[in-house]
Amino acid sequence: MKLLVFSDIHGDKAALEKLMEIEADYYFAAGDLANWGRGLEQLGPILQRRADRMYVMPGNHESDTDILGFCEQYGFHDFHGQWLEIEGYKVAGLGYSNPTPFNTPGEYTEQELAERLEKFSSLDPLVLICHAPPKGTKLDRAGQGQHFGSQAVRDFIEQRQPEFFYCGHIHEAAGVEDSIGRTRGWNVGKRGRVLDLAAW
Repeated sequence: MKLLVFSDIHGDKAALEKLMEIEADYYFAAGDLANWGRGLEQLGPILQRRADRMYVMPGNHESDTDILGFCEQYGFHDFHGQWLEIEGYKVAGLGYSNPTPFNTPGEYTEQELAERLEKFSSLDPLVLICHAPPKGTKLDRAGQGQHFGSQAVRDFIEQRQPEFFYCGHIHEAAGVEDSIGRTRGWNVGKRGRVLDLAAW
């Protein structure tokens, strides 16, 4: 059972088309398909070939209502704040980021992130997909000594230790892997990352 997780497309149709060529059982768009919520209608038809297996979350560039309408229009699953069971694993998703300097549409306070993550606290074994990376890790490093991730996300991972964690948001960390305790984590970026549950 293969899950493809990707993030931060930002309107790059060519990158999205490459992702849709990858065969998987489930597809998770972990936020920022568009820029400032604009241009989603150009991306919907590309994703539509995988519509029945497409799970979409808002990043900080989309609001939850943007993504809800997008999913309703194209037949995707709105995965913001939701979870499902796949091969015995609980796969959960939370979009939005912690506050940024840019006042983008999809931002939560750290307290709001913590409250929304808490609903996943009893899920085990857990595969957690967030737009925001955990603060102070390789997954949120934007430059030397620059970390812009979420403390709430890091706290949840440290306390609950999901099996796997996937995020985006910080473009400079795309493709990077890190471990937090026993949790293996990836910043997936626009190239995406496949999780083959059968391999574990």
